[in-house]
Amino acid sequence: MLLTRNISPEQIEHDKLYKDMGLSDKEYDMVKNILKRRPNFTETGIFSVMWSEHCSYKTSKPLLGKFPTKAPHVLQGPGEGAGVIDIGDKQAVVFKIESHNHPSAVEPYQGAATGVGGIIRDVFSMGARPIALMNSLRFGNLTSERVKYLFSEVVSGIAGYGNCVGVPTVGGEVQFDDSYEDNPLVNAMCVGLINHDDIQKGIAAGVGNTVIYAGAPTGRDGIHGATFASGDLAEDSDKDRPAVQVGDPFMEKLLIEACMEVIHSDALVGMQDMGAAGLTSSASEMASKAGTGMEMNLDNVPQRETNMNAYEMMLSESQERMLLVVKKGREQEIIDVFEKYGLQAVAVGEVIQEKVFRIKQHGEVEADIPVDALAEEAPVYHLPSTEAAYYRANQQLEDTVPNVTDHASTLKQLLQQPTIASKEWVYDQYDSMVQTNTVVAPGSDAAVIRIKEKDKALAITTDCNSRYIYLDPETGGKIAVAEAARNIVCSGARPLGLTDGLNFGNPTNPEVFWQMEKSVEGMSEACSILGTPVISGNVSLYNQSRGNSIFPTPVVGMVGLHESLDHITPNYFQSAGDIVYLIGDTNPEFGGSELQNIVDGSYSGKTPSIDLKLETIRQKQLLNAIQQGVVESAHDLAEGGLGVALAESVFNDSGLGVEVELSGDPTVALFSESQSRFIVTVKAHKKDQLEQLIDGLQQIGTVTGEGKMTVKSTNTNVIQEEVDQLRDLWKGAIPCLLKSKA
Repeated sequence: MLLTRNISPEQIEHDKLYKDMGLSDKEYDMVKNILKRRPNFTETGIFSVMWSEHCSYKTSKPLLGKFPTKAPHVLQGPGEGAGVIDIGDKQAVVFKIESHNHPSAVEPYQGAATGVGGIIRDVFSMGARPIALMNSLRFGNLTSERVKYLFSEVVSGIAGYGNCVGVPTVGGEVQFDDSYEDNPLVNAMCVGLINHDDIQKGIAAGVGNTVIYAGAPTGRDGIHGATFASGDLAEDSDKDRPAVQVGDPFMEKLLIEACMEVIHSDALVGMQDMGAAGLTSSASEMASKAGTGMEMNLDNVPQRETNMNAYEMMLSESQERMLLVVKKGREQEIIDVFEKYGLQAVAVGEVIQEKVFRIKQHGEVEADIPVDALAEEAPVYHLPSTEAAYYRANQQLEDTVPNVTDHASTLKQLLQQPTIASKEWVYDQYDSMVQTNTVVAPGSDAAVIRIKEKDKALAITTDCNSRYIYLDPETGGKIAVAEAARNIVCSGARPLGLTDGLNFGNPTNPEVFWQMEKSVEGMSEACSILGTPVISGNVSLYNQSRGNSIFPTPVVGMVGLHESLDHITPNYFQSAGDIVYLIGDTNPEFGGSELQNIVDGSYSGKTPSIDLKLETIRQKQLLNAIQQGVVESAHDLAEGGLGVALAESVFNDSGLGVEVELSGDPTVALFSESQSRFIVTVKAHKKDQLEQLIDGLQQIGTVTGEGKMTVKSTNTNVIQEEVDQLRDLWKGAIPCLLKSKA
């Protein structure tokens, strides 16, 4: 498309150029009605990005209202750069997750890198210092060269940006499935720490106050990135490369430090990062939230390239840029701070009484739009929802137990499945120890970051089993929240709240919208019962290509609080002689399981059931036992069931082993993925105390010093393997797949 102001409003309408930008016929007519005239080229572009799904949530907004977002400890819920939760001592934790899926499919290194940069800016725009990064990634199976390339480059992009910017990447999750073959998911999460008095909001308040642009100059990268992320991924996706931004983590590091200093000035009124839709979204949203207007002169905006027109400048998504509103007459104080760090900061506009968004360039008005029309009054659609036919068919299937004749061989297969296998190849590329606060590094149920000079720490996790959500979106949504909370509790922390990354296919498909609707309902119910409000989030739709949608993947990023460093609990077994307990009941539940994947190569039937009230009781009882110092180790049961969890519990190079005896069908006992289950270990002399604190305990075995994993069923050894050999298979699976020729 020609990026020129010479295309007339009449031509835009006649040739329906607005459709190329992402506006429908109906939306274009709405724009004409709002403006009482035809929009010019720049105005059409501004409406198209602000009314894109990525910026306006126009199809998902009716669902997002179902989430519980309030609680006494929530200081800021959805609506700002990130959410804020009180953690005591006048401190708060700030966090959010956001996707960069389409850019990562087209340009995986920069797509992933700029996803990290963007989410960091969301957090420090609130006035918080970023202290940890997490991620949640999805790829096709590691059997094609393209998937291997996407996987390797995305991980390199995350590592390259995070390591250089000086924020530790402390964990995450990676899953693999055919549904992500063409459309990988890259969700980045950032956690920050802030004092209550330093919390900032992105508002353009105070008529006459000055708008300051700070950071990197504006270039032509990322133009229409928000619209690109709000449509199906094209088969010839190389044409979308210009919509992918390029990041500079070293400049971001300077920007963090400058903003951390600026927040202490009472000259600062509001601050927001330039994320999706760049200057357009940050400026118009800040004005709309404050009930004001804004006038900007693009001649003053720092530019990386020559002869950029208003359309290009307003829609560019160049990275490492912030927009600030500063008290009139105090501009130099703020500019001086940025210049101290070698960054440009210039006045580019002012807050005005009239509630319009007015853009000038070369002495001409390039856009004049009612500001609320871009933000608060963007269209909202209530799309049709139809229960998926496959769901009805699956619900009618009887629960079946996959046929397993050799349980030791099956365990080895499970441990080598990329979704279960060690992700050491991934997290070894991340600097997880920078800032020197990482207590529990990647590889555990939850990462743990200590809070300096306090006897407390934060636990952080990301989770979502998309196979469950595909089979049963409502139940799967409940499980996603519950499993994230389980991870937090196993680390010894109390879950505080969550951020969600809702990744789905095309919402205009009624079955996809039904998946969205039901998973949000399931997540909302779990959040309410478990007491984990949603404080921020992101929606990424149109994740499909060649007519095939990804599995519905609403990722949960959760943060918890260790009220004492003494409560930090390892996932691994600690000492020979410790008693191993299973918490929870095991039923023949294999729908969407990793074993079903191995045996059938597909997913069918019902997902495991979940009782959220029982889940809450078990989590509270386990956390209480941990806080009383009774528990030596705790690990939740997830993909692969008890067999995998037991193996993972001895994979810490300690020379320990485990010997357990199980009753009933060994396939069910070892590999079922029944919910609300944990394995914990306890010293023999604390056995009675544990049994008084937790209901539903089954003593199943003992930690040994022999380096063997032995599982007996009705007095017969069904598994007897050397831990070292199992660990080698588990650790070597992903590197081996990456080296093999497709």
